[in-house]
Amino acid sequence: MSLFASAADIDVSAFAALCEQQVNAADYPHAQEVLSRVVVYHANTLRSARQHDCRALMSELHRLFREGPGVLVVRDAYPDLTVIDRHSEVFRQIIAEEAASVVRADHFAKAGANQRIWNSLQKTAERSPDSFIEYYANPLLGLLAEAWLGPYFQATAQVNVVTPGGQAQQPHRDYHLGFQSDEVAARFPLPLHRLSQNLTLQGAVAHTDMPLETGPTLLLPFSQLYEAGYLAWRDQRFIDYFTRHAIQLPLNKGDLLFFNPALFHAAGTNRTADQYRMANLLQISSAFGKPMETVNRERMMLALYPLLLKRVEQGELDEQGLEAVIAMSADGYSFPTNLDTDPPLHGMAPQTGQQLLEQAVWERWAVDRFSQAVEAMRVKRLA
Repeated sequence: MSLFASAADIDVSAFAALCEQQVNAADYPHAQEVLSRVVVYHANTLRSARQHDCRALMSELHRLFREGPGVLVVRDAYPDLTVIDRHSEVFRQIIAEEAASVVRADHFAKAGANQRIWNSLQKTAERSPDSFIEYYANPLLGLLAEAWLGPYFQATAQVNVVTPGGQAQQPHRDYHLGFQSDEVAARFPLPLHRLSQNLTLQGAVAHTDMPLETGPTLLLPFSQLYEAGYLAWRDQRFIDYFTRHAIQLPLNKGDLLFFNPALFHAAGTNRTADQYRMANLLQISSAFGKPMETVNRERMMLALYPLLLKRVEQGELDEQGLEAVIAMSADGYSFPTNLDTDPPLHGMAPQTGQQLLEQAVWERWAVDRFSQAVEAMRVKRLA
């Protein structure tokens, strides 16, 4: 195949050969089980392994996303479900307010069919910083993100509520190249197709129980391995193959589902008459890539700081939880910046928002001092 492929080069039989591989459970020693070729972990096992053998665990997770089935589930990631319930209520308040004035389009489903919150990350930080902190203090989110993307990843989030009778999405791949037409995707050489899937990680936090009749995500394990998949997912032959072979796993409230963005997948049909399937969709980007959403991280930092400081001072948030919240909210990468006004005075790169926020908390800065420092950083970075 040429380094520049086109839709004429795609081969559904080659795709099928990759997708019909089996999972060797011995490759995933920290896993609890393998269900329908999806590797299932228990949260307690991951928490323990993170403390005692983090490098081996992260290598296992990275291989799973890259060359394994490409998808995993973490059971009981939120053992205290009241944390989920409180954050769900914040989502419902935002949905109710926005419903009066905004029609929520969807990427791969009919506009208005489901309930959406774009940029739920920033909106919840500003509306309910207490709920945001207890929700994102979960270090498993950062563990999975860093295993695939490395440090200084950039979190974004969008809520999706599939209403009773809501129809399935079209099977697809995700951002970056998954959001381009075939014509545009064909202009990128295949090494960039491989790179695209290394720049983001797709995740979801289950905010409701998701039995099969509610339509949990349809997944095609190993489909991320097909190199020309960004040119194939609209092709009817591949859609038909997906329809015949995709699997679904029921999820419980508080579970996590994470997968390689190149995995062929689609939200399923909600066949119930009264169950609203709610998930917080996490699209986490590499420090080296462009996120899909614009997030005002300075405003998030300012909203969160007083309560972060209070929780640390009162012993309600430990160092691990603080690091988790900071990683999911503030910018951890120094670039791009204006090097004339924001020079690397103490190393190779200027101070990041994450470093500033962490310093302020541990040194117990007053809120006014922190606000001034955030504004000074913002101005320095402007062109």
